[in-house]
Amino acid sequence: MKENSKALLFTTIAVASWSTVASAFKIGLRYYSNFELILVSAITAVLIFAIVITFQKKWHLLKKITKKEVGSYAFTGLLNPALYYLILFKAYDLLPAQIAQPINYFWPILLAVLLAVIEKSRIPAFKFIGMLISFAGVILISVGTESIVGVKLSKPGILLAFFSAFLWATFWIVNRRNKNVDGILGLFLSFLFGSIYLSVGSLFVPVSLNSMQGLLSSVYVGMFELAVPFIFFGLALQKTTNPALTNQLCLLSPFISLFIIHIVLGETIYITTYTGLFLIVFGILLNEFLSKKRLKTS
Repeated sequence: MKENSKALLFTTIAVASWSTVASAFKIGLRYYSNFELILVSAITAVLIFAIVITFQKKWHLLKKITKKEVGSYAFTGLLNPALYYLILFKAYDLLPAQIAQPINYFWPILLAVLLAVIEKSRIPAFKFIGMLISFAGVILISVGTESIVGVKLSKPGILLAFFSAFLWATFWIVNRRNKNVDGILGLFLSFLFGSIYLSVGSLFVPVSLNSMQGLLSSVYVGMFELAVPFIFFGLALQKTTNPALTNQLCLLSPFISLFIIHIVLGETIYITTYTGLFLIVFGILLNEFLSKKRLKTS
């Protein structure tokens, strides 16, 4: 199989995995609290990353990691999986899956804004076009669903979904410092620290893992949200000669997810959700297109 064909296969696995997890979140939250769900999911992900590292014979790379990098992963583990998924799962608990997912998908726009603030650089004027389009999509979903469709939404849930997008963008900014560390090893360390924090937290937060449905849902989330798609997405980027296409194909997952949400959860997908998600993704793609066009003409 040619390298680009392998990349397409790996990307398909990642997209298929991410497309199912919004439904899995809601199912898991029927039986577990947001804390219980991420506790089991994070530990599951750590075990999967450990298996992959063993299979790839990469444990020796741990010796090359500096104390500074370990400290960085101690912080990223607090951001993701601990805080990020606690907030995200609570948002899913309070909102329909079709609302929480698109708002959370606003994170690439927040990432661009945060990078500009941190690096003290101006955002090119043309990029505001895509940002405004994406923001209009978020407003349509979060506000328009009530005013147009007449469905009342949880205001705290909307705020938490926004905050989860902010945390995810922050995680990727902090994680850039560790670009010299192997990707899988980095994920293992981040999730290991996150699992330690959550395990300590379980001493103070009531935890009951007796539900088999909750346990299976959490393991599924750990596999197909936290571990498998990141492993295969990383492999796809290594194999492809067109990383931009690989990234863009991942934007299919929220649209596929809507159909799965409708079939599995029985949610009626609102016109504001379809339109708003389209605007969010279109704004992200437009920014990428305009950025590349500007680079070619400069």
